[in-house]
Amino acid sequence: MTTPADSMPTPAGRGRARQNAIYRPGALGIAPTVPTDVTELERRAKRAMSRKAWAYVAGGAGTGATVRANRDAFDRWQAVPRMLHGTTRRDLSTRVLDTPMDAPLMLAPVGAAGLVVEDADVRVAEGAHASGIPYVFSCQGSAPMEMTARAMAGTPFWYQLYWSTDEGLVDSMIERAEAAGAQALVVTLDTTMLGWRTQDLDLGSLPFARGQGIAQYTSDPRFMTLVRERIAAAGAAAQGLGLDPRQPVQLARAAKGGVGTLLSMSREHPGGLRDNLRSAEPRAAVETFLDIYSNPALSWEHIATLRERTSLPVVLKGVLHEDDARRAFDSGVDGIVVSNHGGRQVDRSIGALDALVRIRDAVGPEPTVLMDSGIRSGADLFIALALGADACLLGRPHIYGLALDGAAGVSAVIDNVLGELDLTMGLVGAASIADITRELLVGA
Repeated sequence: MTTPADSMPTPAGRGRARQNAIYRPGALGIAPTVPTDVTELERRAKRAMSRKAWAYVAGGAGTGATVRANRDAFDRWQAVPRMLHGTTRRDLSTRVLDTPMDAPLMLAPVGAAGLVVEDADVRVAEGAHASGIPYVFSCQGSAPMEMTARAMAGTPFWYQLYWSTDEGLVDSMIERAEAAGAQALVVTLDTTMLGWRTQDLDLGSLPFARGQGIAQYTSDPRFMTLVRERIAAAGAAAQGLGLDPRQPVQLARAAKGGVGTLLSMSREHPGGLRDNLRSAEPRAAVETFLDIYSNPALSWEHIATLRERTSLPVVLKGVLHEDDARRAFDSGVDGIVVSNHGGRQVDRSIGALDALVRIRDAVGPEPTVLMDSGIRSGADLFIALALGADACLLGRPHIYGLALDGAAGVSAVIDNVLGELDLTMGLVGAASIADITRELLVGA
């Protein structure tokens, strides 16, 4: 007797394909460079990274309570697999704000990833492209957006914007993102000031003060105009004091740590190291950045100007309260990202998944709602989708993969997450992303 299942082909799917890619070399004694277990991935990445890189990437605000809250929120929900559903094909594809996506996953912006490896943003882009996943470029990138866009090689990308105190710089960043091919603009709302990040503070480590993570700025014409205006003003002041502004007196006076900072500024700045060491530009660029980096006065009035400044879909990242979500959509933005910045800004904040549930219930099923903060695995991604996320952003894990194996490590982490999502869907009985609903869960 032929059963319905016998008469249908059984495609491998992403999950089976990923398992085969690991098990077949395993039969020859070759273990994966990038672990599939998220705890082991984190442990190995910590060993591979410097203390300062680990503190910046893995650290949270204050006591780390919000980082823990993000994970605790997932632990309150469980999937309930259904049996005998005959699901042999899974379609992970979706579309978010007219961006076609092979799966409901994007790579989150992670600033100063150059602390982990050189050319970090380009390597991340290469990994994202290899796995066919969109990437949200960081405003605090270690490579200009145009260079990172080339590495995406046609895979869609969005651009994150930190709102500077200089409106001309805001316009310039938006114009460059449009010209580079970004398909949406993601405005981060929750970092108008840096949170109380104890791991960075205890090391006295702020990468931007060493010129790291400001490549979007030093490649920007408006920003460099501000830098040169600063140098000219400093030169006039020095002449008024009878000093020669051309003398690199800072090198002679600096202690060992100060020399290291000046070297870092000069390496990170566009141009040659030798010329940069003789120039006032690298230091002036850092000082200018620190002065104008983010705008504590950011308000709904600023957001209202975006419709006149760009034709790109506008997404607000960092929304945690239902009233803010409603106001965002009432103001005409195209989407939001429910996020607490991975627990890096406000200690003892609400977990992002908990906020997602409240926000989706408040705004209804139609508005575009994404989520990040706490996603570590394909099972996590399944839970977030079932609770109302249209797609999710993956943050720290892809940087851990970067630390272990560069672009290939980024791709491996993505493939592991999506492989598990695919298998979870098949085992639970969801044939498409639309089939992943709250009815498949029990919990809070």
